[in-house]
Amino acid sequence: MTTQNKSAVVTGASAGLGTAYAQRLADRGYDLILVARNTARLETLAADIRSRTGRTVDVVTADLTDAAQISVVEERLWTDESIAVLINNAGGSLFTPLATSDAAASEALINLNVTSLTRLTTAVLPGLTARGHGTVVNISSALALNILPVSAVYSGTKSYVLTFTQALQQELAESPVVVQAVLPGAVRTEFWDGSGLDLAAFPDEWIMSADDAVDAALAGLDAGEPVTIPSLPQISDWESFEKARQTLAPNLSQQVPAARYRS
Repeated sequence: MTTQNKSAVVTGASAGLGTAYAQRLADRGYDLILVARNTARLETLAADIRSRTGRTVDVVTADLTDAAQISVVEERLWTDESIAVLINNAGGSLFTPLATSDAAASEALINLNVTSLTRLTTAVLPGLTARGHGTVVNISSALALNILPVSAVYSGTKSYVLTFTQALQQELAESPVVVQAVLPGAVRTEFWDGSGLDLAAFPDEWIMSADDAVDAALAGLDAGEPVTIPSLPQISDWESFEKARQTLAPNLSQQVPAARYRS
């Protein structure tokens, strides 16, 4: 990741991983475009980064569950030729049995975790490919793999982020644009507030700080990892998982059913 008056867009920048990404990218020399709903928090963060690093920081207030407000961010991604990095960090959580869940809350979660990420990625890619460089980071979750009984919608959205990213990596294999998926586990942020799960119920050894998670994610990006799981000790474990999945591919579509399904 190199900078020459290039800009990084960080969604969900007002807290947690988004704030950590904003600080680290400013340290790497990027100007910033910070996106979130909370204008006051964004302005405070922007002022701190400007004072500490001298970088240019723009604030865009937007609720990414709302189509019209997504369009505002899309327009910036389409038209701002300084943009070199998009961190699709904005996301929400909902942990509840589906039978007792609220359909409107599920729809809002899908809009935030899936629709906005897809639209913003679609908006930024033409410019990145035309300029011949760029990075897109999509924040998935360890719960895309470690699925819980109460995480049907949340895990579904984060599984989408992972597979969307992997498909995009194949699409851009001959392109200079880099796409990374990040699958953090439990991180000590406001993400858990009102989620239906209490972070205090988890052992401390399960919970990573936002700064450590982002530092690991950026180290993975620098190392060229297409998928980074910040707490995974051996990358070979992920590679084995992927290899096992890929061995299924030749037999996923055949002319006749498998023998065990034929009488």
